[in-house]
Amino acid sequence: MSGNHYKGHEVSCCIKYFIFGFNILFWGVLSNISSITDLGGLDPVWLFMVVGAVMFILGFAGCIGALRENTFLLKFFSVFLGIIFFLELTTGVLAFVFKDWIKDQLNLFINNNIRAYRDDIDLQNLIDFTQEYWECCGAFGADDWNLNIYFNCTDGNPSREKCGVPFSCCTKDPAEDVINTQCGYDVRAKPDSEQKDHINVKGCVPQFEKWLQDNLTLVAGIFIGVALLQIFGICLAQNLVSDIEAVRASCFFT
Repeated sequence: MSGNHYKGHEVSCCIKYFIFGFNILFWGVLSNISSITDLGGLDPVWLFMVVGAVMFILGFAGCIGALRENTFLLKFFSVFLGIIFFLELTTGVLAFVFKDWIKDQLNLFINNNIRAYRDDIDLQNLIDFTQEYWECCGAFGADDWNLNIYFNCTDGNPSREKCGVPFSCCTKDPAEDVINTQCGYDVRAKPDSEQKDHINVKGCVPQFEKWLQDNLTLVAGIFIGVALLQIFGICLAQNLVSDIEAVRASCFFT
């Protein structure tokens, strides 16, 4: 009787290794973060510290909790994943409600970074990548580069880059194999009608808004996919916890 009773409550190996694979997938995402730092010029130290800590804690709790059938770690994993899901959902709702405020903050962020363009090589790489990727220049136009002491058009500016823009603002010539880093020199001293022949005159904020509108389905699909994956992980963890507690209870009463 006791043997039959125990067989009625078993920990599902499928769920256990599903959770283990789920966390391996999350650790795989972490291994690809380096490509983002290479592209965007983000400081890898801070990025890896934050993202790495979250992924390690989440992955450790999920993997060890599943393999060792530790209910504490599995409950921690599901709660931690639930908090991340809630924060993502809250961020999405707030971004939609306060989109004008976010637009203003994005403009302020870009302009502050324009001022410090030559002060930090990582920041410089980030701005160059953004302007090249979005085919834009400045927050709302090339004249935003007047905020930088090297590129402004004031009479007292001794810089050779006076009235210019970074090379990342320049329109690309497919025939050129080598990037001309001086292509933006003196370009803003020319009439507006001529500037568009040499640089991208649209600002990065409008270009980003346009990209979101054009790729709204893709962006929504990614967010929904990530949310479903997180919900799936929470359900798996809770199911495994129930199985483990049922087995322990059956052992206790046999």
